[in-house]
Amino acid sequence: MMIREWRFPALMVAAVLASALATGFSGTGVSATGAGTLAAPADFAHIADPKARSAAYFTELGKVLTNPRCTNCHPATDRPRQGDEARLHQPPVFRGLDGFGLDSMRCSSCHRAANFDPARMPGHEAWHLAPPEMAWEGKTVSQICEQIKDPKRNGNRTLADLIEHIGKDTLVGWAWHPGPGRTPVPGTQAEAGALVEAWALSGAACP
Repeated sequence: MMIREWRFPALMVAAVLASALATGFSGTGVSATGAGTLAAPADFAHIADPKARSAAYFTELGKVLTNPRCTNCHPATDRPRQGDEARLHQPPVFRGLDGFGLDSMRCSSCHRAANFDPARMPGHEAWHLAPPEMAWEGKTVSQICEQIKDPKRNGNRTLADLIEHIGKDTLVGWAWHPGPGRTPVPGTQAEAGALVEAWALSGAACP
């Protein structure tokens, strides 16, 4: 796919490529160490106390939720972060009223329906920031747990909705397929979905 087919503003394309060069992008993919794995719910069967076992499910899920692939789009401020280093987004962009950017710089101005690897540009058709009440950058796993099951701070989702959201939502799923230069979150989306389901069905206890 040629860059001109994306209809990027010329200055924006230059800024993106310059940013990739400045951060040392080589196009070789993720780090050699990889993203790691996720334990399955069955791996916690030895924990006799149901509440402790439920909390253990979420602690394992926390490996995903505290990864930069998630926290970069759940920032503590109105400005997203990027990269494994969670550096402030360049060029400067902001959440906007709907999470899709300001009127003068929408997320879709650069982020299209899929990753554009030659420019190290991540993409998804619904690319946007989580709303402010769902920000968890810098929070502990325990704090995220209390937040994520609170409908006032999780997009008015039920526990059943969270199972669907984490386990099947394609924007969430991007975190496992982030493209060259970005380390994916551990495990698979199906494994994360199994953990959140086990957590929800066991009482949704927090660590």
